[in-house]
Amino acid sequence: MHTLKMRPLLLASALFMGMGSGFAQDYLVNSLSSNQSKNSKDAFKFTEVINIENTPVKNQGSSGTCWSYSANSFIESEMIRMGKEPVAISQIFTARNAYVEKGKNYVRMHGAVTLGDGGALHDVINMYRKYGAVPQDIYTGLNYGTANNKFGEMGDLMKGVLEGVVKNGNGQLTPAWEKAYTGVIDTYLGTVPESFTYKGKKYTPITFAKDVIGINPDDYVEISSFTDYPMYSKFTLLVPDNWSFDQVYNVKLAELTDVIDNALKKGYSVAWAGDVSEKGFSWKNGMAYVPTKNFAEMTPAEKEDMFVGPRDEPTITDAMRQAAFDNYQTTDDHGMHIVGLAKDQNGKEYYIVKNSWGATNDYKGYLYMSKNFIKYKTTAILLNKNGIPSGISKKLNI
Repeated sequence: MHTLKMRPLLLASALFMGMGSGFAQDYLVNSLSSNQSKNSKDAFKFTEVINIENTPVKNQGSSGTCWSYSANSFIESEMIRMGKEPVAISQIFTARNAYVEKGKNYVRMHGAVTLGDGGALHDVINMYRKYGAVPQDIYTGLNYGTANNKFGEMGDLMKGVLEGVVKNGNGQLTPAWEKAYTGVIDTYLGTVPESFTYKGKKYTPITFAKDVIGINPDDYVEISSFTDYPMYSKFTLLVPDNWSFDQVYNVKLAELTDVIDNALKKGYSVAWAGDVSEKGFSWKNGMAYVPTKNFAEMTPAEKEDMFVGPRDEPTITDAMRQAAFDNYQTTDDHGMHIVGLAKDQNGKEYYIVKNSWGATNDYKGYLYMSKNFIKYKTTAILLNKNGIPSGISKKLNI
């Protein structure tokens, strides 16, 4: 998930979801964290309303794979909800398979589609369906001498191979290019095991997904809200990292949070994709909200105190949301995992969101995101269809 924006923090926000550019994650996190306030945590008093069990916070390293980390975290919580012992799923196994499929699409489209690390939440479900899954310790994706993901060099080589294929000095494709392209990926990430042993039993990736993880890919849908498509229909989400051209359901703006609320109340967590480049997002402080005043118009004191205690927010309208998407102010920068609901000392509700940048902020890897921020900055959510309110389900014909 990435789209370039013509404004500050352009690279920091865009590269997380998608560009295999070699920028280190610590640089990106520090850039995003530059907008922060002192003593922010002390100024908020949160009371948990819902906290859905989830697995430990992970770190995506220097890779644009948050889509895989967030949606696999979501699947791990689905296992817990179903009464299963959760497995630490290999996010890079998912990403590796998506890169293979993305490469095929790139060649079919004569190079007119996005490359890079980026992806979408549905890619995790699609790869699970086609390739299965493996435990993290079976496929770490660290086959190149580092302790954490570092995809820049690999990404450049992948791009070079595919661009050479599309340019095609032979005048027609040979059967060898797919092997050459996959060979680059597997050299860096490791060869996928045909079978492996887990708790004394032998599995393939497909049988492991079926017999141990046990989710049904058909149970999961993506939802968004835009005014330029008919309500309660499906449409192709036009963001660069929707390389597979998957479709999402369209609901009214207020229904977007209604869906999330209903899912959480019924014990379903929600995977989230959206924009984190706004000045109202602070990773260090673990807060995301929509300021009432434009950052450029704030006084230095107002900027310094942006995250010191609850703040008012504007009413988010359909027109505001649509305009922000149309003018590149809202892009698919990042993916995270909504695992709960909380209230501040004034009774205002926030979603509890799990990130994949390590336990490096004030809330040890989690943040509090206002409902207005969700309405304004979401590009799509992924959830179990049984978490959707029945009235909306009926309208969507799910």
